[in-house]
Amino acid sequence: MASLPQRVGDRIKDALKKYQPVLTSAKARDVNESDTVVIVADVLQDLFGYDKYSEITSEHMIRSTFCDLAVKLDGKLAFLIEVKAIGLDLKENHIKQAVDYAANQGCEWVCLTNGIVWRVYHVVFAKPIDHECTVEFDLLQLSQRNADHVDLLGILSKEGWQKAKLAEYQEQRQALSRFTIGALLLSDAVLQVVRRELRRVVDVKVEVDELKAVLQNEVVKRDVLEGDKAVAAARQVQRAQSKALRKEDSMETEDGGALPSAAAAGK
Repeated sequence: MASLPQRVGDRIKDALKKYQPVLTSAKARDVNESDTVVIVADVLQDLFGYDKYSEITSEHMIRSTFCDLAVKLDGKLAFLIEVKAIGLDLKENHIKQAVDYAANQGCEWVCLTNGIVWRVYHVVFAKPIDHECTVEFDLLQLSQRNADHVDLLGILSKEGWQKAKLAEYQEQRQALSRFTIGALLLSDAVLQVVRRELRRVVDVKVEVDELKAVLQNEVVKRDVLEGDKAVAAARQVQRAQSKALRKEDSMETEDGGALPSAAAAGK
């Protein structure tokens, strides 16, 4: 198992093989929510590695209401779990209350599950509070023989949590989001490179503003460039590129030479 101990991969494989028939049977019997919570607690221990007696609790009160389950590590709330009956299809509105609970506690992660389908959400502390689905899997569709499936489950495991694998996975997804890619395409550095390559293809001088206008109006979808997520992505790209430029300037000063800037590369 990539970057996690072999014993963790072996535990996940064994537990997946064990619980797939358990979940199939429970779904066929259409067990209620309370019985599903019992199964989920067992899966959290046997598959994901959390201790059922010291790290998993059903007694976590938030605003005088108990959430279904909560995972605590070293006394700190790691994530909340909203459990629905195993035969119930998960809906977006099922997670809202748990997200509100998490935001109230300053907790970044919430899981919604019916025992079979698991969705892990990242809580976005904005106004209003928002959430994004980071990872989703169906335990009945995964195979213990598939290394990618085992690695996926390892993200939510205790060992994965301790290595911040869930946050790392979230960052990777965010980096590949359409908002980040859209902002990157319209950044000065990328526009200069595209302008240079375009000139090689057609041997016509194109101004950066012209190129940017075409990308904005005819290539990149409008919903990728508008809204809070688009603004946040643009700021992230701008900060990263400004940091890179400052580093280049520092290297130029130290070396006493001149490194080619993004603008110069486009000429």
